[in-house]
Amino acid sequence: MGKGKQWILWGLVLLLAVGGGLFLCRSGFFAACTSIEALRAYISRSAPYSHLFFFLLQFLSVVLAPIPSNLTAAAGGMLFGAWPAFLLTFAAVTVGSLLVFWLARVLGQSFADRVVSRRLSEKYQDVIRSKTSVFLTLAFLFPYFPDDVLCILAGLTDIPLRRFLIIVLLARPWGLLFACFLGGASFTFPLWALVLAGIAGAACFVLGLKYADRLEAAVLARLRRQKP
Repeated sequence: MGKGKQWILWGLVLLLAVGGGLFLCRSGFFAACTSIEALRAYISRSAPYSHLFFFLLQFLSVVLAPIPSNLTAAAGGMLFGAWPAFLLTFAAVTVGSLLVFWLARVLGQSFADRVVSRRLSEKYQDVIRSKTSVFLTLAFLFPYFPDDVLCILAGLTDIPLRRFLIIVLLARPWGLLFACFLGGASFTFPLWALVLAGIAGAACFVLGLKYADRLEAAVLARLRRQKP
C-alpha cells in the first residue's frame, strides 16, 4: 500500500477511535459499566433502535479493546433474550475481528504498537508467531485471554485471512453464547462449577500449547495415510 493510502487509512482509524470513544463517553456507557442491569438500561434507552445500537456497541468492543464485550453480551441477553443477543454479538465481533486483523496486516507493526501495550505484545507475540492457529483457537475458546488484542497480533503473522476467519467462526462464539444465555437467565452455574471450569480450561490450554506440534503431526500423518 502506498504512503498516501496509508495516511488516509491512519486518519480513518484515528477518526473511528476518537469518535467511538467520545460517543461512548458522552452517552454514559462507562458509567453504565457498573453492573449488567445498568448496561441493560443504557442499551434500552436507544429504543426503537436498540438492536442496531447494541450491534454498534459490540463492534466497538472489539475495535476499542478496553470495552468488556462479555459484560455487554450478558446485558443484551437480559434485554433481547439469549439468541437475538448472541446473533447480534457474534456478527459484530466477527466483523470487528476481521477489521482489526486487516488493519494490522495492512499497517503493520506500527499499528500494533499504537493499540497494543508493550507488556501484552511481548507476552504473546512469540507464541502467536510460532503456533498461530493452535494458540488462537485455544485462546478464543477459553476465557481470560485478550481476544481482541490477539486478533491484532495475528494480523502480523503469515496466517491466511481465510484460516483466521474459520478460527474466529469456530472458536469465538462459545464464550459469547455463555454470556448471552447467562444474561438471559437461561441457566445458572454455582461458583464451584465456574472455578472447576476455569481450572480445566487453563490445563487444556497449557497441554495444547505443549503438545500441539505432536498432535498436528499425528493428524496430518493419519490424513495422508487415508488418501486414495
